[in-house]
Order: sequence, then C-alpha cells, then structure tokens
Amino acid sequence: MAPAPRRRSGSAGGDSGGEPVICSSCGTESPPGRKFCGTCGAPLALICPSCGTSNDSSMRFCGECGTSLTDPSLTRPERVSTGPTRQPAAAERRLVSVLFADLVGFTTLSESRDAEEVRELLSRYFDTCRTLIARYGGVVEKFIGDAVMAVWGAPVATEDDAERAVRAALELTDAVTALGRDIEAPDLRARAGVLTGEAAVNLGAEGQGMVAGDLVNTASRVQSLAPTGSVLVGESTWRATEGSIVYEEAGPFELRGKSEPVQLWRALRVVGARGGALRSAGLEAPFVGRDGELRLIKELFHSSAEEGRAHLASVLGIAGLGKSRLLWEFFKYVDGLVDVTYWHRGRCLAYGEGVTYWALAEMVKSHAHILEDEDPATALVKLRKSVQEHLPDPEEQRWVEPRLAHLLGLEERAAQEREELFSAWRLFFERLADQRVTVLVFEDLHWADPSLVDFIEYLLDWSRNNRIFVLTLARPELMDRFPSWGAGARNFTSISLEPLDDRAMQQMLASLVPGLPDELRARILEQAEGIPLYAVETVRMLLDRNLLAREGSVYRLTGPIETLEVPESLHALIAARLDGLLAEERLLIQDGSVLGRTFTKGALAAVMGRPAEDLKPLLASLVRKEVLQVQADPRSPERGQYGFLQDLVRKIAYGTLSKKERKARHLSVTEYLRASGEEDEVIEVVASHYLAAYMAAPDASDADEIRAAARDALVKAGERAASLAASEEAKTYFERAAGLTEAPDEQASLLERAGTMALAAGGLDEARIHLEAAMVLYEAEGQPRPAARVSARLAEVDRAAGRLAEAIDRMEKAFAGLSTEEPDEDLATLAAELGRQHFFEGDLDAAGRWIEVALDVSEKLRLPEVLSQALNTKGLIAVWRGHPEEAAGLLKHALDVALEHDATSAALRAFVNLAEGFSRGDRYEEASSCPSPRTRSCRPGDGTRCSRR
Repeated sequence: MAPAPRRRSGSAGGDSGGEPVICSSCGTESPPGRKFCGTCGAPLALICPSCGTSNDSSMRFCGECGTSLTDPSLTRPERVSTGPTRQPAAAERRLVSVLFADLVGFTTLSESRDAEEVRELLSRYFDTCRTLIARYGGVVEKFIGDAVMAVWGAPVATEDDAERAVRAALELTDAVTALGRDIEAPDLRARAGVLTGEAAVNLGAEGQGMVAGDLVNTASRVQSLAPTGSVLVGESTWRATEGSIVYEEAGPFELRGKSEPVQLWRALRVVGARGGALRSAGLEAPFVGRDGELRLIKELFHSSAEEGRAHLASVLGIAGLGKSRLLWEFFKYVDGLVDVTYWHRGRCLAYGEGVTYWALAEMVKSHAHILEDEDPATALVKLRKSVQEHLPDPEEQRWVEPRLAHLLGLEERAAQEREELFSAWRLFFERLADQRVTVLVFEDLHWADPSLVDFIEYLLDWSRNNRIFVLTLARPELMDRFPSWGAGARNFTSISLEPLDDRAMQQMLASLVPGLPDELRARILEQAEGIPLYAVETVRMLLDRNLLAREGSVYRLTGPIETLEVPESLHALIAARLDGLLAEERLLIQDGSVLGRTFTKGALAAVMGRPAEDLKPLLASLVRKEVLQVQADPRSPERGQYGFLQDLVRKIAYGTLSKKERKARHLSVTEYLRASGEEDEVIEVVASHYLAAYMAAPDASDADEIRAAARDALVKAGERAASLAASEEAKTYFERAAGLTEAPDEQASLLERAGTMALAAGGLDEARIHLEAAMVLYEAEGQPRPAARVSARLAEVDRAAGRLAEAIDRMEKAFAGLSTEEPDEDLATLAAELGRQHFFEGDLDAAGRWIEVALDVSEKLRLPEVLSQALNTKGLIAVWRGHPEEAAGLLKHALDVALEHDATSAALRAFVNLAEGFSRGDRYEEASSCPSPRTRSCRPGDGTRCSRR
C-alpha cells in the first residue's frame, strides 16, 4: 500500500497561501486545495506539519492536534539524518533495525488542556525524538500522530545499529517520563518496540517511504504491546544486544499477520559499553534515585558540545553515595552516541599529597597510547605523533610537545613559568576540542594538588569558547581544602549527592535480591540510611557467607533471621566482609592496599614475593567476591589493572596491618619501583612510601637509613614539582625534607627552598618564616654568601607586601654581602632587580646605575635571561626619558635574547613593553606588527597572561 502523500518542506506556496501537495502515485506537484491529482487522478491528502497525521484535503486544521494545514509559516519538520548527502533513489534489501514509539496518556492529557499548550507539548516531544534519534545515529522515518518511526542501517549501516536503536528507545522512554514530570503530567509516558531484520529500503527517499515491508508492520505491532514506559524487542535484536543490555523475557505474543507466536524481550537497562565491553561480571545494582543528576550531566555535556563552550560539572558526595556509579552511567551513555568523543579519565592519588599533575598526565598518556611500561624514547615518539596529529601548526607543535613531555617526565627541563606550562597544556586540549567534543574526568579530586585545581580553573577560564566538558568527582572535603572552588564561574555547575530516599533504596534491594524477607529488608534499609553502598555490601556479605541462596528468580535465607547479625556501620560491614575472606585472600588484600587504589599483578607479585602466576586464582576469587575489580586499560602491559571496588575497602584493609607489617610492605614497594625503572617518574610516590615506612617504626634500628632515603626522595619530589611550577607542592616537599634532617646547613638549604616556593605560591607569611629561619641557620654556620642570598629573597617578600623602600634597603645590603666574592648569577639577578625596583620608585638615575652593573655581569657570565630583563628595564628608562628610538632598539634586543634562549617570562615583558612603547609614540603600525611569527612561541592562542613590568 502506497504511503500517504506528504508535503515537501521549502516549496513555494500557491494563491491560497498553502504549499503544493505531492502525489504519492506519480510524484506530481498539485496546487494547494486540490482533492485529486491532475496527472493520474489519485486522491490527495495533507500531512500535518506538526504531528505528521494524514488529513483529507478539504480539512483546514489537523484532526489529531489542531494545527493549521494552510498556514504558510508552518512546514513539516525535517527528518534528521547523520548520513551523507542522499543519492538518487535505489531499492535494496538491507538488514535494518526499526524503532516505533508512541505516547501513553496523551489523549487524556490533550482533553484537559488548552489546544495551544498541547501543540507546544507535541513540539517538545517531536524535538526530543529528533534529537535523541540523531544522537544515536538513527534516521526519523516519519511521525504518525504521537508516534515516531526511526530506522538504523539505512542509508548508512554500522555493526552496532541494533544496539544504538535499543539505547535510543530506552533513552526516549526516560525522556518522556522526565517531560511528564516537567509539565506536571506524571501519567504521560512512552512505550517502544524495536525489531531487527531484512526490509526493502529505498535509498535516496526522503521522509516516509524509505523502509517498507513486514518488519515495519511487525515493529509497529510490537510497540503497541509494550507496557507503559518500557521497550520490547524481538529475538534478532535481543541476540545482537544482550552483551550490553539487560533483558527479561516478556513471553510469546500473538501478532496479527503471524502464524506463530513471536517471542519478545523487555529491555531493562544498559550495563556495558558498546558490544558489551567493560560489563561487570558481578553484582550490579540497578541505577535508581539519580536520574535527575544523570540527566543534568547529559544536558550540560550536550550544551557544551552544541554551543561550543567549556563547562565544569562538579559532583560532591560522601563515600558510598554513588559518585563512581554516576560516572559509569554517563560513560555508557557517551560511548553509545554516534558522534565520537575524546574521553579522558584521570584519578588523583591519595598517597601523601599525590603526584604532581598525575591525573592530567594520565589523560595525555591515554590519548597518546603510551603504555605504562613504555621506555622514554618510545613514549616520546608516540607523544610527538599525537601532537602532530592534533596541532597542524609547526610552531604550536614546537611549543606544546616539550612541555607535555616534561609533564609526563619524558624530558627534564629547567623550572618553568606556570603560565607557560598551563598555556601549552591548555592548547593541546583546545586543539583536541577543535576536532571532537573533549571530556576530561577527574576522579577523587579531594586528593588533588592545589596546582591541578588551579589548572582546571585556568582551563575553564581560558578555554571557555571550546567544546571541553570537565567532570570532577570528589568528597565534600574538597570544599574544605578549596573553599573558592567554582566560585563566580558561570560555566560551573555543582551537583551534590544526597542519601537515597526509602523508595529508591527499596527498589534497589528488590532488584538485587528479589524475595528478601521484609524484616531483613527493613533492618538493612534502616541501618543504610540512604547510602547505597551499605545495602550492596550487606547483600555481598550475606552471599559470601552463604546466608542467602537463590531459588529460581528469588533469594531465600538459609537459616532463621534471628541468627543474622548485620553490622551497624559501613566501616564495620566492610571489615566483617574482609574477616570472612580466606587467609591468603586477606593477605593479598592487605598487600594490595599498600600499593594504592589500583595495582598491576606484577607489582603485587613483587610486593608479596610470589610468582605472578600463583596469584591468578586468588585475584579471580576476589573479583568474583566483588572485593576487587578488573579495570581494563589498553595502556597496561597486562591489558588492565586490579583495583579495589571502593577506596573505603582499601583503607579498612590497610588499617588491619600492624606497624611492623606496614613498614616492610612500604619498603617492598620502593624496591619494586626502583627496580622497575619508574622511580624518577613517580618520585612523589616513592617518597611517600619511604616516609610511611619511617613513620611506622621511627625507633627501629634502620630508621636513620630509611629517614635519609625519605629525605632524598622528598627533595627530588620537590625539585620535580618546582620544575612544573607546582610551587605549593614543592614547598610542602621541601618542608617535610627539612623536618627529616638534623644537619644545620642542609636544613637551612631546604628551608630556603621551601621559602622560595612559598613566595612563588603567594604565601608571604610562610615565605618570611622559612627564609628568616634559613638566614639564622646560615649566619650561625658562618656562611655569609647564602645568608645574603636569603636576604635578597626576603626583599622580594617585602616588595610583594608593598614595602618597597624596605625591600630596596634589604637588597642593597644583600648586594654588599655578595659583592665581596666573585660575581655570579645571584649578584647579576640582584642588580637587575634593584634596577627594576628603583625604576618603579621613579628614581631613574639609580635604576640606570644598577642596570649597568647587571648588564656587565650578565654579559660576562652569559646569563641570557638576566641580560634580557636588564635590557628590558633599560628600555623602559629610555621610554620615560623621551628617547623612543633608543627604547625600541633596547626592547627589541631584549625580546630577541629572550626568544633565542626560550626565556618566556622575559620575552613577554619585552613584547608587551615594546608594543606599548610604539603605541606611546603613535607608531601604531609597528605596534600591531609586534606579534611576529617568532613571538607566537611565547603566547600561542593569546593564552599567556602578560603585563608591563
């Protein structure tokens, strides 16, 4: 039977103000108002531009929704397609998946509401259908009243069309439920049916008529059988998608036109990535009580993608509330979309203060496909390939690659300006976002270094016009450590997870263990207090102890309920579960807890002193008991890692170790890391293990040796943090190292470094305390030169605090102390700084004298950065004395020196002052020409803040 005639969007209207009607038999256009085709005599009809219903040509308004059929401003909604430009019509037989969905409760709703309100509702519904179907790669075939038909597999086929169709159906039913809540119509729901099979496909057809055959008719009938709010599928669809979607048998159904009953399945939820990847083999509770939070995250993600604007969603919640589960649901959703997304995920480590920028480095490694045990040379090649792939500009490549390599520990560089590093890292992610929507997930952000938090905020600020979606998961302690987190940012959304209500908890328990006695269910719910992890762990404990047994589709208690003891707290519950493990399993869990939240089988074997093969059955048993989980990771040489299902499990297991056992195991970890060649890359982790070993037994016979090793590792960690401009973290490492030495000269040096880092981080009070303590120690040890150097640092503290005169006086005294010996970099730097400060004080003569000293020493000792800074100040003096030509020459020289030696901070000062100097002299063309290709290397994408100084 031929499809009903349809209106063609965009055609010119006739005299009556309507649109031409297309004859379904011969394709001839007929003027609006005609009842029969003038070419072949076939009857004509009008398709409603709002709901798609076929209407008699004599009708002026749609009999289904009341929309005008003659208003020229209304056109039939375009069918959404993600495929290529259509080819001329060609009939083929193809394997396709067909989705039918319609509204339930709409007729009753439309009778009780205004016609205009109903029309707006239908418009929202149609828009939702088009959007969701397009996101999953489908094509809207037609709207029929309040029903929609969509097709996967035509005109473009993929290997997972059936899965995308079922995902879209589930998403659509959920979206209609949410729509009903939004408009205060809770009875408004949707139902859907999906079938997969061969159908006649008319490639190139537009609108309805592309797919025809028995499959289409049967899919429509399956949809009509679906219970409200559910999705039914046929056998072919079920078999193609059961790896990633959970089903329950709906039973055989008699369908019109079918000689035999048709077996159908009800789709319940998505439980894996596409094709069933990453699906858990253990107990997975249904996702309940967090639909609103998940929907908000999805909306923010799509808003970021469609509007081209960065956004940060911060999820906060105590342990056990479901932050990780929320992330898993979001990942499954993004993975199922037709458009490719660059997904990056990094976890902040809990050891010590963590590894500086560890989570960020993990993201870069993952994108560049750098394996965990990759040698530096191979890793650098992979990084270079990734940079070249995403940054087409050679200058940007030269700027970004070494700074990413430094982040990953593949190249050692001198201490960098924070803005310089942040600018390069930001640019990398911006260029990714130019190609695909880019997602950055930071887990356990409450453990993050301050510098990582600073980078996230910097990224959101500077990359606000890029398709970057940042999702962070953290406990409420994050706000204690960073009270201003997200404050004042328009592209920031905070999502606080609260305990689940009783209804959601009951629904979760009923799904996990159907048939659970009411008394036991009530006891669990009372003690859980809305924390889903407690309920799940209780069920796991009962299963571990064989106190629950499955009989068919329900669970039964194996003994009287009076004998059951359910621990009152989550901590006690997990401890009870661990107590119930076999002795070897418990030992493995304790050793794993020392390694951290995740660990490889090789690392565990090294710590336990056993062959890796011997651990396989133990690890498999612990995964089966859902104490551990396998985390697939293509970068791992073992293709994955083991991890604790919850970090709380790791903490409790670690807490069962005696101090003696902790010391031994932490030292085993340091030996493993040193033997594996990873010591330098994760020196912060090495330091934390040495420190934990020392703190576990500070009075042991080998305590001095362990303390010295901890101190050395902390110093290296501080140096690495300083090289990454992570000043706050570097300060902390140097402070801790200073506390582990009793030698006055070494302690003075470490306190000086801690004070210098505190100054760089803006902590003036801390800087003054550390530097004054260092000066006292240097003077007591009879070391005037280091004391003078510290005095110069204290002058910087004075200047930063606004005490400029005191700063100059202190620096001049320090210079007198340094000038008694051979000139060095400290002397040159101090002279250049004195010249700069006198300039800001307005004493140009004094400034000039000090700058000449700085120029003389820096040229003799070949100190390019000091030379550039001195030339920069001398150029400013010339500007203020009214010598623009001399100033321009000096500032150009300062810029050239800085760029030649990659001294970014100096280059920026010279660049800004040069442009400003030209502008002061009304030489605007020269000012605008300052951003030459060479200067772009110090300010790619205008991403580095700079000011005249």
